[in-house]
Amino acid sequence: MGSIYKRGKTYWIKYYRQGKPYRESTKSEKEADAKRLLKKREGEISDGKLPGIYFDRVRFDDLASDFLADYRINQKKSIVRAERCIKHLKREFEGAKVTEITTPGIQAYIEKRLTEGAEHATVNRELAALKRLLNLGARQTPPKVDRVPYIPMLQENNVRKGFFEHGDFLAVRKGLPEYLRGFVTFAYKVGWRFTEISTLTWAQVDLNQGIVRLEAGETKNAEGREVYLDEELKKVFIEQAARRVKADKLGPYVFPNQDGTDRIKDIRGTWGAACIAAGLFRLEQVGEKTVKVPTRLFHDFRRTAVRNMVRAGIPERVAMMISGHKTRSVFDRYNIVSDADLRIAAAKQEAYLETQMGTTSGTIADFRQKQGETGGR
Repeated sequence: MGSIYKRGKTYWIKYYRQGKPYRESTKSEKEADAKRLLKKREGEISDGKLPGIYFDRVRFDDLASDFLADYRINQKKSIVRAERCIKHLKREFEGAKVTEITTPGIQAYIEKRLTEGAEHATVNRELAALKRLLNLGARQTPPKVDRVPYIPMLQENNVRKGFFEHGDFLAVRKGLPEYLRGFVTFAYKVGWRFTEISTLTWAQVDLNQGIVRLEAGETKNAEGREVYLDEELKKVFIEQAARRVKADKLGPYVFPNQDGTDRIKDIRGTWGAACIAAGLFRLEQVGEKTVKVPTRLFHDFRRTAVRNMVRAGIPERVAMMISGHKTRSVFDRYNIVSDADLRIAAAKQEAYLETQMGTTSGTIADFRQKQGETGGR
């Protein structure tokens, strides 16, 4: 049985769970409040739940540590992004009790981040980390979270849509130094991620068979895949092998840096200069200066490869295996329709309707025929 008593003017309650006493302040000077809280705690205990005071002792920082530990234990590749999300969340929730993390507080956090200029997708990644963090706490034994609040997500409207037309690719490649040309050609054709290509080693290449492999665990989605090299890419790999022998630097990487001493790590400066030289830039005002900003990203090769494979008639499932897209929803996001695609569709529709004379009323051909019969009246 529980009991109620006073400390000064404040009422306290005492109750037991598995023989262990719990004492809790009601933070109220009213006995009725103490009776309600005691009844609530006894109800929680009778239902087999931990008393609410236990969850009041759990802090956001404890859950954040468990969240990052889960990433390390499972060797998740996105731990850097997870750490970045926690860094932003701590600015709002550091030191907060888990019971104080509520939907209104989360909405205030969202407004604050948007005011700071964060994109919707960035805020959503942070909210997803918060949700995962709370769910992990709720699944522990004993649980550290008694309930996960509703976390509203934002509509994402900043999905990138850039891709390369073939002429644009050739112009950018021409402006790059020799050691990067094979690198970008491979990216343009297969759509692999930057790090997947930059860390590619000769041990993953069967030049005789023309096969390049990524083993399970080496990719973002942890699934292995392989591609067959076409004639142009075979030539690229043969040239890379010859350059490796000629330089007398038998490093492991297929596409080493300019010195041949390590893998390619950062090409932003060189990349930007090549895009600007190819005319792929926009003008932006920075202070009193007008600067040229590249309008293409290396990651646009990924979108471009997906689009080109689908347009070439390659089955979508095969294209997904080559590019490494695990889910259809993400693949569809990359399978971009360009203005040229829309113009071609309009022309094809018109050509089709032109063939439908006399078969279906309301077609272009029927309209033109009627116009001729009536003299355009």
